[in-house]
Amino acid sequence: MFEERTYTVSEFNRMVKGYIEENPSLREFFLEGELSGVTYYKSGHLYFNLKDKDAQIKCVAFKYKFKRIAEDLKDGDSVKLFGDVGFYENRGDFQILVRHIEKKNMLGDMFAKLEELKKTMERKGYFSSIYKKPLPRYPRTIGVVTAITGAAVQDIIKTVKKRDNTIDIYIYPAKVQGVGASDEIVRGIEVLNKIPEIDMIIAGRGGGSVEDLWSFNEEKTAMAFFNSKKPIISAVGHEKDNLLTDLAADVRAATPTQAVELSVPERRKSIESLEDRERYLKTLMKNILVSKRKELESRKENYYLKNFSKVIEEKNNLLIERENRLQRVIEYYMESKKNQLENRVHRLITLNPLKTLERGYSVVTKNGVGVKSVSQLTAGDEINIKVNDGNIISEVKKIV
Repeated sequence: MFEERTYTVSEFNRMVKGYIEENPSLREFFLEGELSGVTYYKSGHLYFNLKDKDAQIKCVAFKYKFKRIAEDLKDGDSVKLFGDVGFYENRGDFQILVRHIEKKNMLGDMFAKLEELKKTMERKGYFSSIYKKPLPRYPRTIGVVTAITGAAVQDIIKTVKKRDNTIDIYIYPAKVQGVGASDEIVRGIEVLNKIPEIDMIIAGRGGGSVEDLWSFNEEKTAMAFFNSKKPIISAVGHEKDNLLTDLAADVRAATPTQAVELSVPERRKSIESLEDRERYLKTLMKNILVSKRKELESRKENYYLKNFSKVIEEKNNLLIERENRLQRVIEYYMESKKNQLENRVHRLITLNPLKTLERGYSVVTKNGVGVKSVSQLTAGDEINIKVNDGNIISEVKKIV
């Protein structure tokens, strides 16, 4: 029988720290890899991740402890560094404490492979404008592939509803970084393509480091954008070189918000445009009628047509009938558009989540995040309970 040993978290972390400090192989070693997430602070400290194709590790180079060789270190640089393993008891994590960095004069392997892949896909025509599908002029339903908890999805919903609150949104929640993210993005695009009522797709995320955005540089992700049957926008928040999905998509947007601005006309302006067309048609109809009446009067004065007054009268009646018919067509058209707008407004009201609260349901959130499971809570947590007529601030006493 083994002896049962139980540690507190502090005891365990202290033991791990002691092991690291006493292990000579974890001190004063060299490490090679590729830089990502490079961040210089005003204090002079440098933070970054060092990675290869399979793993990465956090690194910090404190101003007082390391010799900086290159001021222009950037994402993608291949480097060799010298340092120690540092362990932080209170957080329970470790990182490399860098003393010295040597920059290699070559582009990182990942970027080199990306450039090679980009050239191959371009040579095969995947980025050609002849395959770009136009966005629908007035989309009724938009599909979105992004992280359900990120700022991107909130920006998209807010901007869509601001520009046209009659538009429906289908959201496919997907990981947008890390292991498996590419597969989830691809699956989301495939699923939304199978929903008939969806008119177009926005797939993307907010900004981040190079590795955060790398899922949108994967070949299978770019091919999913290219193979989408519905028009698709690549909406990844970055200002540097285009990602593969930017090149393969029908339209590239610098941010998720811009993607909505490019694809959703403002409803107010659409209504104004419709009213302008109505005025134009009425003016055109009036001018045509005036012109035809003048022409008719001129013919009636003609000596050779005076004996054809009955024919003239019939033609005049026919003209009046056509005028009335055209007026009815315009009125029907305007009534049809009005009904469409009213139906969309009614649908939006019906889908309003506040209606659910009126039926006695409530929404529980913790720190602004919706609570779907007791696993998200612990005793003592403060939660907000949203009911129909207000909010209730409560404290969790016990999880059962």
